[in-house]
Amino acid sequence: MNSSQGHPFAGDPVFDLHVGGKMEILSTVELAGRDELSLAYTPGVARVCEAIAADPEMTRYYTWVPNTVAVVTDGTAVLGLGDIGPAAAMPVMEGKAVLFKQFGGVDAVPICLATTDTEEIIETVARLAPSFGGINLEDISAPRCFEIEERLKGMLDIPVFHDDQHGTAVVALAALTNALRLTGREMATTRVVIAGAGAAGVAVAKILLGAGVRDLAVTDRQGVLSSRRHDLTPVKAGLARLTADTFDRHGSLADVMAGADVYIGVSGGTVPEEVVATMADEAVIFGLANPNPEVHPDVARRHARVVATGRSDFPNQINNVLAFPGIFRGAFDVHASAITEGMKLAAASALADLVGADLSEDLIVPSPFDPRVGPAVSSAVAEAARRDAVARR
Repeated sequence: MNSSQGHPFAGDPVFDLHVGGKMEILSTVELAGRDELSLAYTPGVARVCEAIAADPEMTRYYTWVPNTVAVVTDGTAVLGLGDIGPAAAMPVMEGKAVLFKQFGGVDAVPICLATTDTEEIIETVARLAPSFGGINLEDISAPRCFEIEERLKGMLDIPVFHDDQHGTAVVALAALTNALRLTGREMATTRVVIAGAGAAGVAVAKILLGAGVRDLAVTDRQGVLSSRRHDLTPVKAGLARLTADTFDRHGSLADVMAGADVYIGVSGGTVPEEVVATMADEAVIFGLANPNPEVHPDVARRHARVVATGRSDFPNQINNVLAFPGIFRGAFDVHASAITEGMKLAAASALADLVGADLSEDLIVPSPFDPRVGPAVSSAVAEAARRDAVARR
C-alpha cells in the first residue's frame, strides 16, 4: 500500500483515502513453487485454453469473465461535475468497482475512454466484451447514452446496463412504492411530476409507467414534454406521447406541480417554495440532485409527508448502490444474456419489501449496509431472469 504522506494534499482525509487508488488485483491462487507455476501458467494453462477454444462455454467455469463487469465511461456526465474527461472520472469509476465488490461480490474493472464519439464508444466496448460477463455504462451524457446502451444491448449477449438510468430508476420506484403505501395511494391514480429529462429522468419515467403509473408529466428547462411542443428530440418526443399527452398535461413545471401527488427531481436547479406549496395534501417529494436537492428537505417537510434525497446526511437516501450490485449478482448467478424490464421491476419490489413493518416517513428504503439487500435483490433478479427467458442456467 502507498503511504498517505508526501502527496500534494497530504492531511486531507479524502485525498489520503485515495492515495494509490482504491483497488488492486489479488491472485486467488498461491504460486509457492515450480509445480504451482506450471499449473497456473505454462504448460498447464494451455490445456484450459484448448478446452475453451473447443467450447467457449467453458469460459464460465475456468476464467473470471462471468463474474466480472466493465465499468465504462467517457467522463462526460460525472456526478454533478459534468464533462470532466476520462482521467478525472477514474476515481468515481474505481469507487463504483469497489461498491460492486463490497455489496455484490462482483469483480469490476474501471475503463475510462478517451473518446466521446458514439460510434467509437460502441465499437470499443464491443471489442472489449469477450473479457467481461457484463457491461456497466457510467456517467455518459444524454442523449448519446440512450443510443450507446440500446445498440450494445442488440450487439452483445451479456448484460448491458446504464446505471445512471436504471439504477436510479429501480431505487426511485422502490422508494415510491413505500411512500404510496404510507400515504394510502395507488400507482394508477397517483399524479407524478418528474423534473429532468436526461438519462435518469427518462428511465425513472419508463419504470414508473411499467409499474402502473398513468398520470405522469416529465419536464425539462422549457417545460412539460408534450406533443404541443416542436423542439423535442426524438427521445423526448417519444416520452411525451407516453406521459403528459395521456392527460393533456402541458405548460411549465409550476403548471403541473399544482395538485400533483409526487415530485421527483433529477435535474438540479431549485423549485420555489410557493410552487411546492401547491402540491396535494400528504405529498411525496424526492429531490435527488447532488449535492443540492431541488427542494431542500427543510422546505419539503413543510409541505410533504414523505421526503427523500440523494444525500446520505438526510433520511431516505435514494442510492444506486442498493440496486446495481444485486442486479448484476443475480444476472451473473443465472448467466443471463440481458437485464430485462422484468428484472428491474423485481429488484425494485424486493427493495421495497425489505422495509416491511419498519416502514415510516423516515424509512422508505433499506440502508445500503443492510446485509439483506444484496441477497434479496439478486434472488429476485435471478428469478425474473428465468421468467423472462434470459437465464442460461
